[in-house]
Amino acid sequence: MNKRRKTQISMVLVTLLLATSFSGCQMFSKGETAESQPVIADSGFAAYKDVPVDINPAMQNYKVSPGLDNITNRDAFAFSDEAQKLLVQNGFVVIPYPAREFFITYELNRYGDTPNFITTDAMLHNYHLYFSYLLRTIEKDTLRNELEVLTESMLSKSEKRYKSLKNTEWETAAKRNVAFFAVAAKILHPDLDVPSFVSKEVEQELQLIANHQENFYPSPVMNIGNAKVSSVDALKEDYTQYIPRGHYAKSNALKTYFQTMMWYGRMNFRAFNAEETKSAVLITSLFNQEDYDHWNNIYEPTNFFVGKSDDLGINQYSALLQKVYGKNPSVKELTSDSEKWKTLVAQIKKLDPPAINSIPIFNEAIQPDQEKAIKGFRFMGQRFTLDASIFQNLIYRQVKENNQKDFRMLPKGLDMPAAMGSPEAYDILKGMGETAYKNYPENMEKMQKKVKAMDTVSQTRNLYGAWLYTLSPLLEAKGEGYPSFMQNQAWTRKQLETYMGSFTELKHDTVLYVKQSYAEMGGGGEEQDDRGYVEPNAAVYGRIAALTKMTADGLESRKLLKKQTRESLAQLEELALQLKTISEKELAQKPLSTSEYDLIRSFGGQLEHFWLEALQDEGVDGPSAAGANPSALITDIATDPNGRVLEEGTGYVNDIYAVVPVDGTLRIAKGAVYSYYEFAWPSNDRLTDEKWKEMLEDKQNPAAPSWTKMYTAPEGASQW
Repeated sequence: MNKRRKTQISMVLVTLLLATSFSGCQMFSKGETAESQPVIADSGFAAYKDVPVDINPAMQNYKVSPGLDNITNRDAFAFSDEAQKLLVQNGFVVIPYPAREFFITYELNRYGDTPNFITTDAMLHNYHLYFSYLLRTIEKDTLRNELEVLTESMLSKSEKRYKSLKNTEWETAAKRNVAFFAVAAKILHPDLDVPSFVSKEVEQELQLIANHQENFYPSPVMNIGNAKVSSVDALKEDYTQYIPRGHYAKSNALKTYFQTMMWYGRMNFRAFNAEETKSAVLITSLFNQEDYDHWNNIYEPTNFFVGKSDDLGINQYSALLQKVYGKNPSVKELTSDSEKWKTLVAQIKKLDPPAINSIPIFNEAIQPDQEKAIKGFRFMGQRFTLDASIFQNLIYRQVKENNQKDFRMLPKGLDMPAAMGSPEAYDILKGMGETAYKNYPENMEKMQKKVKAMDTVSQTRNLYGAWLYTLSPLLEAKGEGYPSFMQNQAWTRKQLETYMGSFTELKHDTVLYVKQSYAEMGGGGEEQDDRGYVEPNAAVYGRIAALTKMTADGLESRKLLKKQTRESLAQLEELALQLKTISEKELAQKPLSTSEYDLIRSFGGQLEHFWLEALQDEGVDGPSAAGANPSALITDIATDPNGRVLEEGTGYVNDIYAVVPVDGTLRIAKGAVYSYYEFAWPSNDRLTDEKWKEMLEDKQNPAAPSWTKMYTAPEGASQW
């Protein structure tokens, strides 16, 4: 690493990953009358309920003959030598194929009398489609309106409070708040007139957000009144985070919602800074019941989807205000009682810091006190997630240099399954040299112990956590009694790709709310026997069913679910339960019924139905639209403040061919699986789905991870 590179490594790994009590405290300036205290709404949506699974693997092992002579439908396929070698060796082979959606593969199978191989990939992708659909429609139809009303109210109140505090020691803090809410209001309504006394700072801030090029730049608004603050302590922002991506790039309404929520979620009124703390206290003091209801109507649904805020906010500051000042203190008492103010500041400093560092700061040589640098108040803080915590603990500053004096500025996606208990993922990381950084093995062990100690309830408090919980069985190596194609290292790695593909879809869908890690700088014809097979991963199907039910019940309890969508989710849950039952029967060597084989045969049509339902808000009305709406997507999950992000993507849907037993004979069944990509990319060009799809079309995408070569043949290695 050259000297310049070492010099650049001077910022802290900020993990932008996406209160339980609100004892509201309403402050009033002269002439204002008291309002009733805000009442905390019940934060419960729905609990996760595990589906019982009966797994008794009792299948006999089998081998594939080198010439495929023991395969009943071998003449229906023509494999390349390399593909056939992998099929014989592993019992399955993955071959890249430019299918745009999962249902296409299965529908082609049906018309070609090819046995279906139903994969966990296809079902997990289906859940992603609904998760994404539900989140974006709730954002468009409900949350954006709540955001507009709340922002308008807070801007108006902040301006009035500023006028009442002019020529006092609180004037600067009040001015900062006007600018803070004016930025949000102006993003939502570009024609809005901004108060003249903050127009300069607001315009500068909006320009930085619109350009989204600077990744380590002082915020004009947040540094109002910070002229005497050192350049080290000036609040910096990564404006590349404001590039609308994921489903937020699809409409102007979602783009501006994204940028406003990013602003509210990232901007930190730091506890060590007296002026910023005054601003946070003033914001808290302005809340009444109506404001809190609007705030909570945004926070609680997103809490159900993603999780609780990782930062201090309205709930914690309100409780302390009431504790120190009592109920409804006057603005005079708030701003003039120096002893109570000192007590309040001391109490704030005792509050827990965030688990994830999500703002750019310098390295420990320049800013040794990380807690001081990152702890503070956020108006709608981004959320704590398990993977963000894992990534945070496996990069610099928590992980030090390796023998080459390099820093681990970005995590690897495989850090997540390794921490969740996958020996195979850890071995791959070790082979890549990723475990050679000082403190990495020790920190990984700590993360593994942390995960192992978590019970089901703690892992499934929200849909994000329940989705991760659903993926966990994929990390278990399959042994005796499972189909032979599942009892090898290649399949263990194939399951890792399924895990990473679904994990990528989860990260893509929640990119706005989740904290991200930053390292420190420095048909017709002759009837054929086309009976297919279900990948016997009963635990995964059971958890998909439980996750789907939790989703439906939770949103229905808050009247956020349309009747048609409720019915579709019930159908998805039932399909997952049927696949669980079929998997259990396959493993126990019990014969499948005619209706169960019919379900396997019709799987593509069911996927197509779900796909159409989940994309109805985007004008998709038939399978021909798959070309314009492919499943491929991209998301950045971590940031190196030296100007790089870690991109995780899924590409076109790959084909998988597996040798499966049906009625005592072996046949090849064909299904669809994820293709997974991971690579570093410039942070000022955080990729959108559209740009990623262009890269795939033009074949400008990076190669798939090398560890997938154990079971993947070159593109075009089969004909059927």
